Amino acid sequence: MESQSTYNYKVVRQFAIMTVVWGIVGMLVGVVIAAQLVWPELNFGPYFHFGRLRPLHTNAVIFAFGGCGLFATSYYVVQRTCNVRLISDKLAAFTFWGWQLVILAAAITLPLGLTSSKEYAELEWPIDLLITVVWVAYAIVFFGTIAIRKVKHIYVANWFYGGFILAVALLHIVNNLEIPVTMWKSYSVYSGAVDAMVQWWYGHNAVGFFLTAAFLGMMYYFVPKQAGRPVYSYRLSVVHFWALIFTYMWAGPHHLHYTALPDWTQSVGMVFSLILFAPSWGGMINGIMTLSGAWHKLRTDPILKFLVVSLSFYGMSTFEGPMMAIKTVNALSHYTDWTVGHVHSGALGWVGFITIGSMYYLLPRLFGREEMHSVKLIEAHFWLATVGVVLYIAALWISGVMQGLMWRALNPDGTLTYAFAEVVKATYPYHFVRLLGGSLYLTGMLVMAYNTFRTVTAGRAVDAKIPAVTASAHA
Repeated sequence: MESQSTYNYKVVRQFAIMTVVWGIVGMLVGVVIAAQLVWPELNFGPYFHFGRLRPLHTNAVIFAFGGCGLFATSYYVVQRTCNVRLISDKLAAFTFWGWQLVILAAAITLPLGLTSSKEYAELEWPIDLLITVVWVAYAIVFFGTIAIRKVKHIYVANWFYGGFILAVALLHIVNNLEIPVTMWKSYSVYSGAVDAMVQWWYGHNAVGFFLTAAFLGMMYYFVPKQAGRPVYSYRLSVVHFWALIFTYMWAGPHHLHYTALPDWTQSVGMVFSLILFAPSWGGMINGIMTLSGAWHKLRTDPILKFLVVSLSFYGMSTFEGPMMAIKTVNALSHYTDWTVGHVHSGALGWVGFITIGSMYYLLPRLFGREEMHSVKLIEAHFWLATVGVVLYIAALWISGVMQGLMWRALNPDGTLTYAFAEVVKATYPYHFVRLLGGSLYLTGMLVMAYNTFRTVTAGRAVDAKIPAVTASAHA
């Protein structure tokens, strides 16, 4: 067993490296399926067409790239802010290898078409069980470490990580209640509109807790650390936490406007989505205002650029989401590219940028270096990623609004003005721009991989010493 006088950085290093690896894999699949929409002849059947690769892409970027980033940062942050080593090295190691096995199983089964067909929950029941076991181990490590902390105070980043761990456990179990019929096939215990409602309670809260609350934990630690400033308002951060976790749980039905779901349920989803705007922007303002007195650092610090621009995308996405939840707006936006653009402004701009910035902060510290191999390459990565995101989401916003307007256009006699094929043809140039934007973002990740490789090979694995006396709660 490792000395209790040092933090356990080994598991953090493992997850940090795999964050970069899975980021490239997941985004490469994304670029491939974007290309398939531009050039249909790239759809190779039966295993590598859009329908099989699309769930592979979403699972890889959310649970492989995002998940590994969350494991890495939560394990780092909980140790540093509690001034204590992880409660169990063996359980922490199990979460790493178990999570990699989940990802590998997803990469094999999804192209084979072994799927439960639920959005963001496509994996079949044996993998669902493995996820549950790994998640329980994760919860034991995280909350066990908080229980043995040397500091009375629990820093707010840990509130967000803790809320995410508990909520995802609840969501995963309830949505994946299913009856196995063979080794790789099961059927949901729910049916019809109830199944849809449970699925979008899960699906939107996968966004709300996995892709928002958890990454806000990242924001509340790494933005103040990189800026060298305390959180702008600690009180606001706590209000942000409670308002967000209460409100998010109710917003799911906005995915099901104008469906068989009861109208009152749709309205509840819409109202709570609009309320959600307040805590979301409270958190964004809190993050950005943390730079008060440190704005000059943005000129020379590309890591801070990633972290701060991520907050801008968080603010933009959490304004756009509630607007799209309004029924009259949704009548135009639903089923269009606008929704895909919205998802990616959050995924690439918010989740991607905050994760990349946090990894650039972590990697040198995990490998005994003063900074990354090349600050100029971080700067290059920032601009590749920024231009990529802007091209991507602008193209899909324009394409989506155009689709919605063309689909609802009527001739004087009440017939449709445009055939569906005409709408598809009109989106073609925008899908090409989306492919270009995604390719730039992927190129940035390849630059990051090279920078990471040079940093790791020039450094050596180090475990920081735990301070003997804890005068402050924030490490």
